[in-house]
Amino acid sequence: MAEGKQRDLIANYLDTLLEVHRFNDYGPNGLQVDGRATVTRLVSGVTASLALIDAAVDDGADAILVHHGLFWRGQSGRLTGWLGERVRRLMAHGINLYAYHLPLDAHPVHGNNAQLGLRLGWVADANFGEQGLGFAASTGQALTLEALVQRVQTALAGRTPLVLAGDGRPLRRVGWCSGGAQGHFEAAIAAGVDAFLTGEVSEPQAHLARETGVAFLACGHHATECFGAPALGAHVAERFGLAHRFIEIANPA
Repeated sequence: MAEGKQRDLIANYLDTLLEVHRFNDYGPNGLQVDGRATVTRLVSGVTASLALIDAAVDDGADAILVHHGLFWRGQSGRLTGWLGERVRRLMAHGINLYAYHLPLDAHPVHGNNAQLGLRLGWVADANFGEQGLGFAASTGQALTLEALVQRVQTALAGRTPLVLAGDGRPLRRVGWCSGGAQGHFEAAIAAGVDAFLTGEVSEPQAHLARETGVAFLACGHHATECFGAPALGAHVAERFGLAHRFIEIANPA
């Protein structure tokens, strides 16, 4: 059996590795619920949903590592309803919950954007947007929009993106930012990209794509953010001698 490590040692390591102090975030990053002091088995996942918590219980996990945690700006703070049920389930089974939102998006190796870029064949050479969360890179040989869509579908297990085509220019530079980063489109345009990929789309992006000629691809919030947690989980497991398993909870969003 893997040797156990203290939950706080893992939390401190993650806080330092992900430079939590640098980010103005929507909720608390780090250890959100403390369970057993000794951790030997880690489950990673995208969101701290009840389905993931139950799967971690069945897996015998001591800790869960996620991108989307329990607590967000605008919540009342009451542990009732769905939130109370998630917390009760964690505490009843002594499971620690580690959650890292923007710090996990931004990490240059284990983060959602870095890992998404690797699957698309890109390593970022620049950052843009609020808190530097947007990544940009050269495509090398110019891509057509059709080729980019095919690359996205291959990388995201067949997910078909919503495409705002722009003006059809050759795609020599691309920008991307996982999840609900449609608001970064203007910053991506200013950074000189020919196409921008993210998870979601809102009404203004259609007009911006038409008026600037820059293509916009909405590839799915969950689909673009399911790579950081397992990469970070594997890294933590190797460093601390833990058993690790990524558990995918399907989400069409």
